[in-house]
Amino acid sequence: MQTFGKDLLRDIKSAELLGENAHKIYSPPYRPVYSYEDILTKNPKFAAVNILLYLKDNEWHFPLIVRSQNERDRHSGQISLPGGKNEKEDLDFAHTAKRETSEELGIEEHYVRIIREMSPIYIPPSNFYVHSFVSYTKKNPEFFLQESEAVELIEFPISSLLSLPDQPKNMVLPSTNGAQVPVIDFNGYIIWGATSMILSEFSNLLKNV
Repeated sequence: MQTFGKDLLRDIKSAELLGENAHKIYSPPYRPVYSYEDILTKNPKFAAVNILLYLKDNEWHFPLIVRSQNERDRHSGQISLPGGKNEKEDLDFAHTAKRETSEELGIEEHYVRIIREMSPIYIPPSNFYVHSFVSYTKKNPEFFLQESEAVELIEFPISSLLSLPDQPKNMVLPSTNGAQVPVIDFNGYIIWGATSMILSEFSNLLKNV
């Protein structure tokens, strides 16, 4: 299995992004693809999510969260990256990603260092245009979940991204109206939708560093 040394963060910064070519591997079959111009005509809401790398037992990990149940949130109960809606006081989308990571995971914002932005992704059901970032923290993090947003933490080793199959596993989920969708099955945790699409791009990036 591929291992990653001290130059991983530098290599991530310079690696090529595959964008929609990587996203579509884990895209639900009913998801339309829109041009940037098409997306803007829908007056989307903007958000940012964060892949926060940290070392645990000498292996790089990042956290995922199980979202709290909320009847008003289309994505409640799903597994996601830390992140949320861009607020008017945010300096930019990177600031949104850092702020939301701090709020949801209880990590002080100044310990979160942005490495790079990845390809943005549009989520039709919620009309969000999401900017994705990769960051790291040198401080071994202690997580204190924001209970209104997250009910469980999943520590995901990046080595597991390298073993994703070329053809994803497909499942029918309660919220997919009988349609099979590609999923990442991590120890029984089912990751799908935008989160799996973002992780697909990150997986491809890691395979090229």
